[in-house]
Amino acid sequence: MRSVGFSMISGTNLSNWLQLQPTAVKGNAWTIPRLFFLYRLIVAILLSAAFYGGWGPTFLGQQYPALFALTCTIYLGVIMVGGLMLYWRNPSSGTQSAIMVVTDILCITLLLYASGGIQTGLGTLIAVSIATGSLVLPGRMALLFAALATLVLLAQQTAATFSGISPLNGYPQAGMLGVAFFAIATLALVLSQRASRSEQLITQQELDLANLEQLNDYIIQHMQTGILVVDREGRIRLINDAAWYLLGIPDAKTGRQLKLVCEPLSRMMRRWKADHEQESGTFRPTSGGRELKPGFSPLGESGNNGTVIFIEDEASVTQQAQQIKLASLGRLTASIAHEIRNPLGAIGHAEQLLQESNGLTRGDQRLVEIIGNNTRRVNAIIENVLQLSRRNQARPEEFMLKAWLEQFVQESLIYLDLPPSCYIVDIEPADTLIFADASQLGQILSNLCENSMRHFHTDKEKIVIGFKGGITLASGGPFLDVTDNGPGIPPEIARQIFEPFFTTDNRGTGLGLYIAKELSESNRMRLEYLPIESGGSCFRMNFPGTRTSRSNR
Repeated sequence: MRSVGFSMISGTNLSNWLQLQPTAVKGNAWTIPRLFFLYRLIVAILLSAAFYGGWGPTFLGQQYPALFALTCTIYLGVIMVGGLMLYWRNPSSGTQSAIMVVTDILCITLLLYASGGIQTGLGTLIAVSIATGSLVLPGRMALLFAALATLVLLAQQTAATFSGISPLNGYPQAGMLGVAFFAIATLALVLSQRASRSEQLITQQELDLANLEQLNDYIIQHMQTGILVVDREGRIRLINDAAWYLLGIPDAKTGRQLKLVCEPLSRMMRRWKADHEQESGTFRPTSGGRELKPGFSPLGESGNNGTVIFIEDEASVTQQAQQIKLASLGRLTASIAHEIRNPLGAIGHAEQLLQESNGLTRGDQRLVEIIGNNTRRVNAIIENVLQLSRRNQARPEEFMLKAWLEQFVQESLIYLDLPPSCYIVDIEPADTLIFADASQLGQILSNLCENSMRHFHTDKEKIVIGFKGGITLASGGPFLDVTDNGPGIPPEIARQIFEPFFTTDNRGTGLGLYIAKELSESNRMRLEYLPIESGGSCFRMNFPGTRTSRSNR
């Protein structure tokens, strides 16, 4: 099962995570050497074939045929060895390119000498080698090759002049060819530097794009708002963790049809496409799932490339409104505590003094009791309101529901003075994990249990409070039902039970269920009342997440 929870990544980890390796494909350092190898192989084969076949130019090897044949054989053999080194990629591409250029300068110069000197035109083949080497090797190496080729050509011209196979006027031609070598090397050097800068710029841009893409993916995956991207065929192309948690449907994966995963959401998307101005409303992905509010936005300029769906938990939206309301309530309760509790304390003190008086009639004693009861009730209301405004922010953590619930029941038995038979705990699977503030969850359950006992009109030892929960396909996530065998809540007032100060019991303050509802929303839980046909009450809590301890194995 996919692991569900809230990923917490520190700023240090995020900084380390952003030190990305380049994901873009850099310029292949072996491409030019491989092409250079093919060019040299073709030249060597053509020269050898033309010489041995007798169909090439007549000047090939005309002065020293044996030297020409030996040089062609050595040249072809060196090229084949170079091919093996290219295949093994050892040594480096730069070293192999330097070996190729030096080999070409020496071998082509020997072929030039054996064929009659500079006037044969074979020297131009060296220019190609210098140009290719300049593209791969650093600039100084390119100029070094040009200088080496010029010196070797001049040495060849000197040897040819002394041997009588080349006239003295070959020096200017050799010199011009040397100048051409330097010009080619310089031009290739400039082009190589520009190409290198362009490649570095492209590589940096590709790295920036890769970083931006991964950063966007990080933000999308870790934001609390659920995001789905659906293409024009209705297939899910992207779903972040928040959307997966909120939907509570394990089959919600990329590549699946949205209508097969969540028909209510797919239906709302079709209605939105038909009328963009229509209010989207809310939906529940499963019958017992949380209530979600979707938002839709088209992709592309035409809006036909797909749809982005934003999903928010209605409880979270309500929670934000509650925070604003509680801020105002806090200021109000501060005034209440100051303006009301002081005179209320005086009234309570006077009630105690009257109770100690011996001259009170029975009617007066009843009036004193009424004063005391209502004084304590008003004080309880103030305490509850102050408790609501002063409550700490929820600090949710992950824990096992059944083990925690069994401990809560043991404490509740002592606190409420009930026998063990009054509680039934049934959690399936037993290793269900929930994400909530344990102390606030305990306060919610305490309020629900006290509410059940307050409205149970027979012997309190006969009350049965059941805790049934876990994870089912219908719930889409962890849930907990708190049921009792009391009289239940009439349908006409069921909608009002979570309103503040609403009560049907003169002894109550009307804030117990309201506080439970507020604490639930603070923990991103949904608390709702479900009627039971057979009688009694059922309060259901839906927790965020869908996970058991077996998910970690």
